[in-house]
Amino acid sequence: MAPVPAGDPFTSADHAALDATIRRAEQLCRMEFSVFVGNAEGDPRAFATSLHNTLVAPARSILIMVDPTRRLLEIVTGAFVRRTLSDNQVELAALHMQQDFANDDLAGGLRRGIEMLAEHARAPRTLHAKA
Repeated sequence: MAPVPAGDPFTSADHAALDATIRRAEQLCRMEFSVFVGNAEGDPRAFATSLHNTLVAPARSILIMVDPTRRLLEIVTGAFVRRTLSDNQVELAALHMQQDFANDDLAGGLRRGIEMLAEHARAPRTLHAKA
């Protein structure tokens, strides 16, 4: 998880729960998750995309950027991620996250969104029949 600027909106329990959620999500879908909570500089989409591009493996990464002050949410996915995670699935996760954010549950919204994104990003299970 990316560092949060001064005025951290999370408790230590929130941080632990988010870290655990991210670990489970990465194990489930084999993609990398990053979260940035803080002030987005300039255009929010451009800012989120620039953060995503600095990640170790941007093609296999999902970045969630939240600016609580400006009430902004951006989700950026890499090229490999988009093979299994559609824009509609990202939008659905974003809607659920925004519901939680509106109820003053930033940490819960992030956990819920990460879980949804991981479930949808997981490669489809294949059934093998004996020949």
